[in-house]
Amino acid sequence: MQTEASMTLTLTGLLVLLVVAGICGAVGRSIGGGTRGGFFVSIAVGFVGALLGTIIAGKFRLPELLTLSIDGRAFPVLWSIIGASLFVALMHLLSGGAYGGRSWRYR
Repeated sequence: MQTEASMTLTLTGLLVLLVVAGICGAVGRSIGGGTRGGFFVSIAVGFVGALLGTIIAGKFRLPELLTLSIDGRAFPVLWSIIGASLFVALMHLLSGGAYGGRSWRYR
């Protein structure tokens, strides 16, 4: 008999995961130069940062230094912040600095 590994997450675990991703995204956004948007944008940036950060850490064979266990799943807090700040900085670079709605040029 073959069993499949399923990913289950409780409602409480999901809410905690969203809050942690939002905080990591907000910190990453402030380090990377800031973007428009509220907490939902911070959540999205936090998840993208976690993905980007763990890919970078895996390529350079770096350890996961600060992780939170949420419903038995590890969330890489440090790599999420680093990845989010790199993502926001890259968006600023590609858009000419207008991604966050702030222009550093005088009008």
